[in-house]
Amino acid sequence: MGTVTLGVSLVVPEPHGSLLQQYRFGVGDTAASGIPTHVTLVPPTVVEVVARPAVEEHLAGIAAAGRPFPMRLSGTDTFRPLSPVVFVRVVRGGTACGRLQERIRDPRGPLARELGFPYHPHVTVAHGIAEEAMDRAQRDLAGYEAEWTVPGFALYEQGATDGVWRLRREFRFPSGALPQQRMGLRRLIA
Repeated sequence: MGTVTLGVSLVVPEPHGSLLQQYRFGVGDTAASGIPTHVTLVPPTVVEVVARPAVEEHLAGIAAAGRPFPMRLSGTDTFRPLSPVVFVRVVRGGTACGRLQERIRDPRGPLARELGFPYHPHVTVAHGIAEEAMDRAQRDLAGYEAEWTVPGFALYEQGATDGVWRLRREFRFPSGALPQQRMGLRRLIA
């Protein structure tokens, strides 16, 4: 039956998601058009098509046991020279992201996998583009701030022919009323 490439992430809500995606595309990172703005929980993972129901059941169970948590982004950093990435830093919610991704990658579950690097939650704003553009992104977004309450996570599937990541399903944490989302957008570019 074949395989599919899945990823699990936290969606960066509006208006932040669109603003960062447009910025990323604007500095020349054309991959941004096929990648919604997110914080990765499980990187691209190849699974058998027949395993998708088990993956979704696994994720639903994790979401049912979770709870909303605060997320705050602030400033930029880079993985250079190890990896050609500039990102917006997760300064609040990182520990919750770490615990969540460990549960999702449980060795007994359908998304068990080793990571190539230690887990580091972040929002990519430039990847694999000219150094000057990477430097610009790191400078321009140095004062970027955003915060919200994370209501759950999402399963994405990468298009086999076009490479575009498409939402397959959202998994919400149980809760009564979520705290009001704060739109703490101070500055996008200098």
